[in-house]
Amino acid sequence: MSFKLNALLAALLVGCALSVVNARYQARHLLIELERLQQHARQLDIDWAQLQLDQSTLGKNERIEEIARTNLEMSRLTPARTQYLTDGGQ
Repeated sequence: MSFKLNALLAALLVGCALSVVNARYQARHLLIELERLQQHARQLDIDWAQLQLDQSTLGKNERIEEIARTNLEMSRLTPARTQYLTDGGQ
């Protein structure tokens, strides 16, 4: 009877040990995945900040006016160059 009990307890001990090893493996795997996802989130935050900076820079009036003058060869509107249209009979 004692041998059977010892064998049963040894089997339970091995089973518990294997369960602990498996749990630690899964925890380590999940920790690595969490760190990878946190790094990805940090990179996305950096990208988002850069996009916001780019958007504010690209939308400035001075930049738009410079592109209009240089690339599109446009000039500022002056009152001398303004033409007014009137409604003839109404």
